[in-house]
Amino acid sequence: MKYILDQLKQLTSIDSPSGFTNDVTRYTMEQFEKLGFKPYLTNKGCVVCGLGGEGNPVILSAHIDTLGGMVAEVKKNGRLRITNIGGLNANNCETETCRIRTRGGKTYEGTLQMNDPSIHVNKKFSEQSRTFEEMEVVIDEDVKEKKDTEALGIHTGDFVCFDPRTVVTKSGYIKSRFLDDKLSVAILLGLAKRISEKKLILNRKVYAFITVYEEVGHGACGALPADAKEIISVDMGCVGKGLACTERMVSICAKDSRGPYDYEVTTELVRCAEREKLDYAVDIYPFYGSDADAALAAGYDLKHGLIGAGVYASHGYERSHTDGVKNTLRLLERYLGKD
Repeated sequence: MKYILDQLKQLTSIDSPSGFTNDVTRYTMEQFEKLGFKPYLTNKGCVVCGLGGEGNPVILSAHIDTLGGMVAEVKKNGRLRITNIGGLNANNCETETCRIRTRGGKTYEGTLQMNDPSIHVNKKFSEQSRTFEEMEVVIDEDVKEKKDTEALGIHTGDFVCFDPRTVVTKSGYIKSRFLDDKLSVAILLGLAKRISEKKLILNRKVYAFITVYEEVGHGACGALPADAKEIISVDMGCVGKGLACTERMVSICAKDSRGPYDYEVTTELVRCAEREKLDYAVDIYPFYGSDADAALAAGYDLKHGLIGAGVYASHGYERSHTDGVKNTLRLLERYLGKD
């Protein structure tokens, strides 16, 4: 658990909105290599790593890219209007610290604020619509107009990355932006560590497939290992109204917005959870799509499943728990390990 949480903190500290993932994929490659594996990068930038085992190959997919923003306009006042990358919601970003990453390699800090955000000045502040059109990044530099900002090297198309604020409480709760899906990547690194230490003997051939561009819909659309028969997306488990999962559980998804998951795969995951006496829930996610869905939509002939540690407040300041991590890891070990 300490290893997984340490990896999570490292991963969340590396800015990686979709389209800006080179630093985090390099780090992830290095971690697999330290464990004795030989990962490689696809042309698009996904990390592929064989974890061993023989026969009936399965892909464990998790995504390393996150939500974020991009400069849409340098405004006359020198501040920035941004556009969202993926499902970043303006309501969840107000007053958040962020970093502007320029294409020239410079990094500047700022804060996303409402236009005219002082309640002592603006009596209509509470009535303003929380949209990116009504917000601006206030840069922590001495800029007063557009030319001042452009002189810093900040231009349209630069990435805006939000502070994850990663915290693990004494009671085991994990709070951070981008647990979707860096928590799952940390879990897969933990699984790889178990395999490298010979504490898990695989019952089949296993690949880890760490994708980029999942948040914009095409993470696992290409370059999957050709011999694979199955793909398990390890992503966040939904927590919310009408669902049984909590942050302390592992969620098994039976159906999402794109349809049902493979019956045999999902049933075997449930059986494994029951045999291990795990704290789990089977749920239907109403507004969700996974890398497993993307792979099938791209034409791959794979059986597919979806599991993940329960995550509350998805696409915002998210929360999970170490128990959810343990249950997810144990489910993977039961599903992939020899008796």
